[in-house]
Amino acid sequence: MIVTYNWLKEFVDFDYTAQELCDRLTMAGLEVDALEEIGGGLDSVIVARLDAVEKHPDADRLTVCQVHNGSDLVQVVCGATNHKTGDLVALAQPGSVLPGNFKIKKSKIRGQVSMGMLCSEKELALADDSAGIMILPPGLQPGLPVFDALRLKDYQIEIGLTPNRPDCLSVVGVAREVAAMSGNPLKLPTPQINPSSESIEAQVTVTIEDAEYCPRYAARMIKGVKIGPSPDWLVRRLEAVGMRSINNIVDVTNYVMMELGHPLHAFDFRLLQGGQIVVQRAQEGQKFTTLDDQEHTLVAEDLMICDGQRPVAMAGVMGGQNSEVQDDTETILLEAAYFKPTVIRRTSKRHGLHTESSHRFERGADIDMIPVALDRAASLMAELGQGTVLSGVIDNYPQPLEAVVVSLDVARVVALLDIPIDSETVQVLLESIGLRVDAGDSTSRLQVTVPSFRPDLEREVDLIEEVARLYGYDRIPVTMPVGTVDASLPPLRQQVQKKLRDAMVACGFSEALNYSFYAADAIDKLRIAADDPRAEHVKILNPLSEDQVVMRTSLVPSLLETVARNLAYRSIDLRLFELRPVFLLRDNGDSCEERLTLTAVACGRRYPEGWAQPAGQIDFYDLKGVAEQLLETVQVTTVEFSSDQPEPYLHPGKSCRLLQSGKCFGTLGEVHPQVLAAFDIDQPVYLLEIDVESLIPLAGEYQKFKPLSRFPDVIRDSALLLDESVTAAQVLEIIARTKLKYIENVVLFDLYTGKGIPQGKKSLAVRVRYRDMEKTLTEEEVVKAHNKLINSLCHQLGAEIR
Repeated sequence: MIVTYNWLKEFVDFDYTAQELCDRLTMAGLEVDALEEIGGGLDSVIVARLDAVEKHPDADRLTVCQVHNGSDLVQVVCGATNHKTGDLVALAQPGSVLPGNFKIKKSKIRGQVSMGMLCSEKELALADDSAGIMILPPGLQPGLPVFDALRLKDYQIEIGLTPNRPDCLSVVGVAREVAAMSGNPLKLPTPQINPSSESIEAQVTVTIEDAEYCPRYAARMIKGVKIGPSPDWLVRRLEAVGMRSINNIVDVTNYVMMELGHPLHAFDFRLLQGGQIVVQRAQEGQKFTTLDDQEHTLVAEDLMICDGQRPVAMAGVMGGQNSEVQDDTETILLEAAYFKPTVIRRTSKRHGLHTESSHRFERGADIDMIPVALDRAASLMAELGQGTVLSGVIDNYPQPLEAVVVSLDVARVVALLDIPIDSETVQVLLESIGLRVDAGDSTSRLQVTVPSFRPDLEREVDLIEEVARLYGYDRIPVTMPVGTVDASLPPLRQQVQKKLRDAMVACGFSEALNYSFYAADAIDKLRIAADDPRAEHVKILNPLSEDQVVMRTSLVPSLLETVARNLAYRSIDLRLFELRPVFLLRDNGDSCEERLTLTAVACGRRYPEGWAQPAGQIDFYDLKGVAEQLLETVQVTTVEFSSDQPEPYLHPGKSCRLLQSGKCFGTLGEVHPQVLAAFDIDQPVYLLEIDVESLIPLAGEYQKFKPLSRFPDVIRDSALLLDESVTAAQVLEIIARTKLKYIENVVLFDLYTGKGIPQGKKSLAVRVRYRDMEKTLTEEEVVKAHNKLINSLCHQLGAEIR
């Protein structure tokens, strides 16, 4: 919101300098983003009189002017054509620095000396555009600074308002805050209207068909207006707050909106069919062209202002091209209304139209300001447009809104703010911003009636915040909070997430961040069956694009798309993971379950390219090693890798499931070739997927310290002849079940088939490390323990010692 220093002073008397005012507004919660002096540093631009204007002897489009600056006669060469002898102009003398850091100096133009420059409004930052130099009104004294002579010196104050303060989207709203600071009364404009004998009720009718969307609609009519340019004071004031002048009638609506904060709209009454205004919802698919010459397709939720046959304005957002004020307009129907904020916000977003009007209606306009704004604008239109206001006002307000009354406990104010304040002071502070306070018989509880211009005040704490703001944040004592620090471990869920993420990074993987939604057919690329729970999706109501219409039931499609994108850019050695939730519909279909999932993909070389590095490619066992590292990190033990029932998107001969006590919590393997083809991937990709929700209950909280033994170890190697169907997991499981006291660890260090090994058999070499924590093991103890272990393997697996 932009206001000016002088405009504020029209509504409240105060003695603050511009900088002091900005500091006080900021401390009151209205943060000032910028303060800029209008006309600052331009005292060297003075009023001057043209004593003679002659054609330049060597240039057809230039003139040589003899300019009286109040004390001397100087020569200035000018390129404009709208000046004549006797005009008063703005002379920028040598040494002046104009806006945009444009420096003026003595120069010679086509052989003629020029002692400065005759300025236009644009060059003085008083207008966005100008057709020629600035011709000043007669009667000004030459030699005076232009900005002083025209009383244009001012300060532009830009305030960064939060969305909950629509009351300050006007000069009066900010002035109300200044009045509360200074203790001086707020002076509101009092419009004077001399109505004609003709009544508006005989000219137009107003019907509200949707009182929920439009609780109040009022109108006035002004006849006999003459459309033309606005007076300089109005143009300057609008430009000072960042608005462009259009014509006298439209400028009045903008001026009153900036002054009082309530948007207005002016219709050319002759273009309204049937002398009717009907406030109703749009017809689905109806076309409507707004004032900016853009056609919009309406939906049934859009609220429209219509005449007897068609829409003429998009309520609260923008008027229609079919009813705009034109150069030959003579009769104005002036609208002031209140619209439901959520309706205007949705319409504005839906059609991509954000206007000064919608900005105010979205946040909540003041419904009680309607008659004030209507009379103020009508009186100005009659004055500036030389028209006549018809008698009467159409004010359709079927269900007047009740005032909000909030109870305030003064003791709670003291407790929350920790300031010594009594009920009388609280009452004075709240009444200074327009709230009505009733103390009644109680000295500790106040009944506060909230005015309609403060829709943000709904609860007791809102009023307490107002007390703090008005009392002064800088006056509230600074106290350090007192508390105790409880050192505790984060919940197991957070521990597991952090450990998994850190372990993946330690294994050389980079974390990928993808959207939580993807295309509806993304899961089909994984060859998922139609009855699989992952084939049922939670749909997005307002998707950003066709590629983001449903919530993810699997992280696999997103990661494979990331792989494909990287491969397209020739980044072929990839190790990526994602630790995010997936969204699965529950059985009733009315809600969904979020399940935290870890998915990792890897492809390309095992080691970075280099002369000293092996050239091998990543394979199944690389990702199996990563899985084992993850499980060890979160202390999940006794995990079985089973090759039965593979996922449909994994290669059936190169994949397995991760089981614990017979329950599957993950899969890993090579991605199926058909799936790779669906994602345009032309090289093998290996994938690990873990349901973290199932893993969390299995995880240990932390690793317990084991003291190091002072005694030496003893190692025994044994080569076992086994059937090819026996897995390494079976061997390790039997060793673990044997529960020998001295075993420290077991390693499978060799696998051999071929010459010397019978058909259908394989040789598996096992290295067992024995150690006791309390003594050095004897040969007899080691042999006894190892023989027991070998006998157990031979008995249960049919193993033979080679």
